[in-house]
Amino acid sequence: MAMPFHRRKPLVRLLWAAASVGLCTCVQAQSADTVEVRAELENMAGVARSASEGIVSGERLRAMPLLRPGEVMEMVPGLMVTQHAGDGKANQYFLRGFNLDHGTDFATFVAGVPVNMPSHAHGQGYTDLNFLIPELIQKVHYRKGPYDAQVGDFASAGTAHIDYLRQMDSPLAQVTVGQGGFRRLLLAGSPTADAGQGKLLYGLEVFRNDGPWQTPEDLRKLNGVVRYSDGSALNGFALTAMAYRSQWTSTDQVAQRAIDQGWIGRFDSLDRTTGGQTQRYSMSGEWSWLQGDTRTRASAWWLKSSLDLWSNFQYCLSDPSTHCPTGDQFMQREQRQAMGLSLSQSVPVPWGDKAVENSYGLQVRQDNMAPIGLYATREREVLSTLRQDQVWQRSTALWFQNEVRWLPWLRSIAGLRADAYQFDVQSSLPQHSGQTSAHMTSPKLGLVLGPWHKAEVYLNHGYGFHSNDARGTTQPVDPVTPLVRTQASELGVRWTVRPGWTSTVSLWQLKTASELLFVGDAGTTEPSRPSRRTGLEWGHFARVGQHVALDADLSWSRARFTDGDAAGPFIPGAVTTTANLGITLDAWGPWSAAFRLRYFGPRPLLEDGSVKSASSLIGNLRVGYRLDVRNRLSLDVFNVFNTQRNDIEYFYASRLPGESVPVWDRHVHPAEPRMLRLSWSHRFD
Repeated sequence: MAMPFHRRKPLVRLLWAAASVGLCTCVQAQSADTVEVRAELENMAGVARSASEGIVSGERLRAMPLLRPGEVMEMVPGLMVTQHAGDGKANQYFLRGFNLDHGTDFATFVAGVPVNMPSHAHGQGYTDLNFLIPELIQKVHYRKGPYDAQVGDFASAGTAHIDYLRQMDSPLAQVTVGQGGFRRLLLAGSPTADAGQGKLLYGLEVFRNDGPWQTPEDLRKLNGVVRYSDGSALNGFALTAMAYRSQWTSTDQVAQRAIDQGWIGRFDSLDRTTGGQTQRYSMSGEWSWLQGDTRTRASAWWLKSSLDLWSNFQYCLSDPSTHCPTGDQFMQREQRQAMGLSLSQSVPVPWGDKAVENSYGLQVRQDNMAPIGLYATREREVLSTLRQDQVWQRSTALWFQNEVRWLPWLRSIAGLRADAYQFDVQSSLPQHSGQTSAHMTSPKLGLVLGPWHKAEVYLNHGYGFHSNDARGTTQPVDPVTPLVRTQASELGVRWTVRPGWTSTVSLWQLKTASELLFVGDAGTTEPSRPSRRTGLEWGHFARVGQHVALDADLSWSRARFTDGDAAGPFIPGAVTTTANLGITLDAWGPWSAAFRLRYFGPRPLLEDGSVKSASSLIGNLRVGYRLDVRNRLSLDVFNVFNTQRNDIEYFYASRLPGESVPVWDRHVHPAEPRMLRLSWSHRFD
């Protein structure tokens, strides 16, 4: 009897899937407007400051099958996106040996607005990208490591700037239906303006999904974007307003023993009233002036957001009664207003025959959270207030960066960043109230050698940091350090093999003075021990002929605690190996196709390495057919091979109803089974 696909060895499955992709070439490509599948990395030679910097175009993103909006981030090589609860909650991210939780140590910006939330009710650096509308993205510019002086908090593992389009060629209406009650309506376009006037972009998304869960997720969201711009990104401005709200019921991670013993099914829940509701409203403005070779930029933004999140990760641990009438459900709540300002200028400076550019800037951010709280609940009804705070937090940064082209084949980039933070916490627990402040300087240095024979060599070294939750900095016992230093080094090569073929290789190391770990049973991040990570990454993009594009990224990392603690050196959740392979076919008559295969390697779940998660290999497929110049159909098939793998795994103690003592066990959230979605798109002009 043939072995079931999901039980074959990962390498065998990888090769089998690659062969399947080859067979798919009989289904050739195209969308309503020609999908230009290209790697913007081709244009990075002579511009990039590290081998791990790149740009992903919106055209390339729109060709991809995306199960969730946050999977846009998986086009950043080596970055994995998963979910351990309802799809209305921020995703779980993994990169360079980090379990980034919901965004810690990876800084993300959308239309100039930072997405990471410091001192968040659920997790430090919480990054909820569910408000993204992928069809409106112009590009994603990513950098790994803390080597850019323009970014500070949360940027140790990397940074992504996501920008929206300024104008669409024609209005778009798109309707998507799928299994699990999936319904999505998108309207987007740019009304015609008089010659010489600005450009208007709008997008409206209405969404509903139940998913494969025994308790319907009932995810409902309403999402809108309006953008007015004039000029270009180099010399012009853009004003953007975004509004988003959603609500959902979660099937959170569940104890593996409950599935094994038949208490619940694989897609069932141990608490059918967990879930959440969130809102996000923002306004931002970006201005740029080009006067000769001097570039001046300014941006300002305002954000209002709220989250109510009900979770239950340990079930009956704190309720000793047999029937567990109360349980361990809790709610995390926050209401936030934040605003920020950024000013920068880049000025060429005459220095003999050397090309020199000096850049400098100022950044200010202020967050006000009132309330930010933790409550004991039952079926979403509040039983008691465990803690409720008002938090005020401000950060100010000055940065300077100098770039010199010493020789035609040698560039240097030197930077210095200084950050100052102020925290003010007013708590319902008076002993936890207080004020504190902290500051940190972060030098950075990069050298670029080449190009030689179409290759460039990059050497980078720099310091960064992440902030800790303000509430931890004022606690009376063992207060946490407000700002935690990180140190990174990288050696990389970018090589243009031939026109349309680009490869990058990076060897890197990153040290952290205090690891921020996600605690699965509490649903929070907590400061932990110092750590060191080393890794190797390889990425490749190839344009094969006129119609076929191939891309691949492979990463390996080693993550260890460095303090010699007897608990063990392994960092829970630190993935060792990841791979992302893709093939895209376009402009082949009326057909289009894109296939992506993702390998997510095993991770240690305990510090001694005695328990590890399983690996997963999942493929997603999109096939499109252009009916005519205005209409297109596309079919997305997620988890093509219907593999039974988990999106996430944790190992901690919990107690189920009827159990007399807590039990240490795996707690898992399954990857969704094979799911189909059909979309019809219509262009009005």
